[in-house]
Amino acid sequence: MNWLNMIYSLPGIIIGLTVHEYCHALAAHALGDHTAREQGRLTFNPIKHIDIIGFIFIIFAGFGWAKPVQFNPENLRNPRRDKAIIAAAGPLSNMILALVFVGLIRFWLVLLESADDGGSERLISFLISRPFIGFVELLLRAAAINIGLFVFNLFPIPPLDGSHIVFSGLNLDRETELRIMKIGAPLLFILIIVQNRTSLTILPIGRLVSIILRFFLPQLG
Repeated sequence: MNWLNMIYSLPGIIIGLTVHEYCHALAAHALGDHTAREQGRLTFNPIKHIDIIGFIFIIFAGFGWAKPVQFNPENLRNPRRDKAIIAAAGPLSNMILALVFVGLIRFWLVLLESADDGGSERLISFLISRPFIGFVELLLRAAAINIGLFVFNLFPIPPLDGSHIVFSGLNLDRETELRIMKIGAPLLFILIIVQNRTSLTILPIGRLVSIILRFFLPQLG
């Protein structure tokens, strides 16, 4: 394990997971269910959202999970539609976060280009100093991680958010959903392990992250 890479990645992981779960809770609250608020999940405090076992898996296995946000469908105004909105709120928040990080990197690139055109060697030296480059590396990793969370969670495999969006469209009964969930979670776990241990690309998360990141940051190749 490259501990330096992990240290650079931790801020993006913690921020991404925290905002993801907070937005699930916020969406449920806005749509009429207050379960998440009563459980203390309507907060940006990462301790309320981070699952210890899931976090350990992220560090040592490269994938993991946070505490799922609970809600009562009976309290929702339009359960079928609102369940999809709650599910989508998490991944969308990660994409918005990624765009914020990308925007900061693009701003750094603009400053660097302007300083180069203006011949300001002092400003250039500051912008490419080791601490500043380290900060840009944090932003870049945070952007990539949040794009990864966006892509990964939209796969329609239980218990990922994409499956809940699909379920709401199919209008399945609760019992059928639960049966599929019981099969989906172990299946997802097996797929990830197989992909990590072999050369097979089952879930092309890295490829999609690279494509999206290069679209927004073509200057970085």
